[in-house]
Amino acid sequence: MSAPSQNEFIELGAISEAQGLRGQVKVRPHATDPVALLSSKLVWLSLLPRKDAGALSSPGQPTLTQYAVKSAKMHSGNVVLALEGISDRDQALALKGARVLVTRDAFPKEEKDTYYWVDLIGCQAKNQQGESLGHVLDVSENGAHGVIAVGDLATKKIQYLVPFVKEVVLDVDLQSKSITLDWQLDWQ
Repeated sequence: MSAPSQNEFIELGAISEAQGLRGQVKVRPHATDPVALLSSKLVWLSLLPRKDAGALSSPGQPTLTQYAVKSAKMHSGNVVLALEGISDRDQALALKGARVLVTRDAFPKEEKDTYYWVDLIGCQAKNQQGESLGHVLDVSENGAHGVIAVGDLATKKIQYLVPFVKEVVLDVDLQSKSITLDWQLDWQ
């Protein structure tokens, strides 16, 4: 099976350390609730060649390797993965720094009126009057709720930080990549 193209991947975290002696790896997830990482049966690891790998490695070019996930569990805010073919601590340590990627279709089906943040990025944001506010550039968590950063796609300049709550987010249409907000152009 050939690797999916680079733009089909979504990065879910990075390997920070080996866990134990049996080849498990500790992943620092990017999400506070890493449901996709915990439920994925296959992951791809993107790893830059080590400086001590010798003259045969091409500098700066990451390698992509697919692994079957034997088990995944939460432990102290990290995800601990057991990967097929990684059976000792030295093999696990060699993966330190690798980015953990999955394809979008590996994500569990979202529930009604819930969204994966990655799907909101790039959506056109408009208010109830139909005025364009910009595009969703980023989504973050502030503890109480999500916050979407809306701004200019070309310059990546953020114009609005909008709480992602039902009182403000009136409609999300992922098919047309648009979000309708109870928000005004002059609100900062």
